[in-house]
Amino acid sequence: MSIKGEIKEAAGYVKEEANEHGKSAKSQQKAQEGRDLRNEGRIEDGKPPKTGKPGSDKA
Repeated sequence: MSIKGEIKEAAGYVKEEANEHGKSAKSQQKAQEGRDLRNEGRIEDGKPPKTGKPGSDKA
């Protein structure tokens, strides 16, 4: 596991969680950016990306 991948995954998680419940298009866009960043970090660490519905805890 790389430090860079772990940081990306954590930062993406925080960004997603902070914005996923917003109703505006801007909030939803930021939440998607967070998901993308989290998955980028997961891929760098050799883990599969999370593809399930946000908040479902399914990979």
